[in-house]
Amino acid sequence: MNVLSISTKSLRSNPLSAGLNILLIAFGVGIITMLLLASSQIENKLDNNSKDIDLVVGAKGSPLQLILSSIFYIDFPTGNIPLKDADALAHNPLVKMAVPLALGDNYNGFRIAGTNSGFIKLYDLKLAKGQFWKNDFEVTVGSVVAESQHLKVGDHFFGAHGLTGNGDIHKSHAYIVTGILTPQGNVTDNIVLTNVASVWKMHETKEVHANGKPEAYENGEREITSLLIQYRSPMSVVLFPRMVNQSTSMQAASPALESARLFSLIGVGVDTLQWFAVLIMVISAISVFVSLYNSLKERKYDLAIMRTMGASRIKLFLIIITEGICLTVTGTVVGLVLGHLALQMIGHYQDSTQAKLSGSIFLVQETYLIGVGSGIGLIASLLPAMQAYRSNISRILAQN
Repeated sequence: MNVLSISTKSLRSNPLSAGLNILLIAFGVGIITMLLLASSQIENKLDNNSKDIDLVVGAKGSPLQLILSSIFYIDFPTGNIPLKDADALAHNPLVKMAVPLALGDNYNGFRIAGTNSGFIKLYDLKLAKGQFWKNDFEVTVGSVVAESQHLKVGDHFFGAHGLTGNGDIHKSHAYIVTGILTPQGNVTDNIVLTNVASVWKMHETKEVHANGKPEAYENGEREITSLLIQYRSPMSVVLFPRMVNQSTSMQAASPALESARLFSLIGVGVDTLQWFAVLIMVISAISVFVSLYNSLKERKYDLAIMRTMGASRIKLFLIIITEGICLTVTGTVVGLVLGHLALQMIGHYQDSTQAKLSGSIFLVQETYLIGVGSGIGLIASLLPAMQAYRSNISRILAQN
């Protein structure tokens, strides 16, 4: 009988202890797997969604909120800015391209964004079907929107006021789908694109606010939510944000800076959980060691009999080592599976379509965890294995 068969039979003879060790290891590995997957996906989303946008200009308020609402579409805008002021910035010599955004409506939770053809160039959008919007109330929808809402070219739908919910539907105008985007792997998969004029016209029939003031769309003061800026030269990095923040009623926010700040805030919690998972792994290593050490005491007579039947010291040593490695590798594999399943479940129940996480993604770093699990098993079983190697057959048999 080979070493692996003997080791697995030994583990099966004590299922409670083996199961507890596997569970401990799986719990620690599962947490680490979830953190690896979540951190990687969040970082990729931050990079993919803002990589070609140098600056976002919007209403005064929180810079992070401005970035989240105008690039990631997961927060409420800080307000609106006058179109005439936005146009002045768009024609500034320091600006290469300025793409307007007009937000305020949604379709079943997917945000409707009024913009222009610059948005297509900014995100390098490609069509799977149909064509890009041209006229008022024509829309091009992201791949996720089309799939989840069962939309096809030529379909009509009504938008709702606000960034979430369907409490106030605009039934005065219906949008018509003229195109569907190919999957982009960024926020454009989850938004509905139209021109800015459609957003303005959609709100022209709105009633007067409770405070008695009409909306800006009604009194002729055209407004947009924000501008997505690309710089013309490196000098713009220094001069343009300062000019916006100091000389206008608007604010400028850097996606790179705010994304890094956001990820650093997330990283604090991630680091804490990682240390917690490492602690669990250490506890599981101690548990494996204690389990094998106690098992060795109970099995020393059986091991002595194996020696008398021709088994070498090296074989006894390898049997104990193999048991430890089998326990930790099994726990690691179970933990990897549990980590993916848990993150997939979390993603399934997430409300935000923009920040949705997936457990179906596999990372190269995960293969390292199997190596770490093997190393833990080797270290935990080393001392019991040495004791098995040095055991005195004559003394053990004499005691029995």
